[in-house]
Amino acid sequence: MRVRQRNRTSTPSFSTANFCPTLASVSHCIRTISREAPLSRSFDVLILGAGAAGLFCAVEAGNRGRRVAVLEHADRLGKKILISGGGRCNFTNIHTSPDNFISANPHFAKSALARFTPADFLALVQKHRIPYHEKTLGQLFCDHSASDISNMLESECRAAKVQIFLNTRVTEVRRSTEFILCSDSDEFRAPVLVVATGGLSIPKMGATSFGYELARQFGLGIIPTRPALVPLLFNRSDHHRYSELAGVSVEVLASSAGGISFREKMLFTHRGLSGPAILQISSYWKEGQPLHLDLAPDRRATALLRASNRRNLAAARKALQEILPNRLAARWLEFHAPSTYTNPALDAFERELHDWTLTPGATEGYEKAEVTSGGVDTRELSGKSMESRQVPGLFFIGEVVDVTGQLGGFNFQWAWASAAAAGRSL
Repeated sequence: MRVRQRNRTSTPSFSTANFCPTLASVSHCIRTISREAPLSRSFDVLILGAGAAGLFCAVEAGNRGRRVAVLEHADRLGKKILISGGGRCNFTNIHTSPDNFISANPHFAKSALARFTPADFLALVQKHRIPYHEKTLGQLFCDHSASDISNMLESECRAAKVQIFLNTRVTEVRRSTEFILCSDSDEFRAPVLVVATGGLSIPKMGATSFGYELARQFGLGIIPTRPALVPLLFNRSDHHRYSELAGVSVEVLASSAGGISFREKMLFTHRGLSGPAILQISSYWKEGQPLHLDLAPDRRATALLRASNRRNLAAARKALQEILPNRLAARWLEFHAPSTYTNPALDAFERELHDWTLTPGATEGYEKAEVTSGGVDTRELSGKSMESRQVPGLFFIGEVVDVTGQLGGFNFQWAWASAAAAGRSL
């Protein structure tokens, strides 16, 4: 494998109107001025994006004898891999099933997921003797560092004779008898183009809308995108009441209006709610909808209070602190204390504790979202190969596609599975 670094210059590069909405007036490819004509490079397969899906697809295609080039605009490969899982990379989930994914077409992912399973990727991890452990709920993490996974993919690319071009910003894509990609200094050609550019999540890591704009250029539809696996913000009223609870964590059952529920930890922040339960439910939440939180699943908060000879606020606080963190118990009673201490009033108090209904003001946006929901419409793609149904040789894989996994390694498994589907069909 040859990894090529591009030296950045002070001369800016520009994108066409198809790829940069802020430069909508630009209707043609503007290249960096150079004394030499662009160098034309020919390959069997061009892959846009050196993330999880792009690298793994390159491995699969390279192992089939294809001459593969991976083009990456960043200065290093696998940047999102390196920050995932708190730096340990939750690289798959052994309980993966189609039910763990969201898509306008829930059946689309079934074929790829069935043909490349968590066990298949785990075999590669074991081949490279990467130590790992199961954390919770089938989530597999590296023992040491996420770099173990990126190094493994780089090693596999090297063995498959894949060429990786870093600091390569594509400014134009066109198609005649083959795909032609222009960068600031080179021109790349191949009969096959695989788009693995990811979504809009974490723009500071280089996320852009490039893949979606490319899909639109070739006539493919896009399911509207939105942040997913993302913290939620309080509305103004709830922010005033609960923002001082920042740092408090509690196990909850979080439910959306559609009846989807997750029982995991929830974390109060200065701006709203986070933690696994909230990140999970955020992928199903839509702006303006209420969120339902059971703050004490499977526990009866008023049991001690009902059995006590003293029924007052002090007794209620003591009872509630048996099942909730002290700060949360005190703040809850400040705004939700029983109106009286009769059995019917305690019944109402208990019900509200198990169904705290609030309407978030918004999400934290793409800056804090782990993934992007929506993307290239799966009706435009073959479920077997990820190839466009209307543009032969054009493939879309990974996060850019309208398949979004739940929290816990599922999005990585979709990256591996969709990449294998494409790579093995080339």
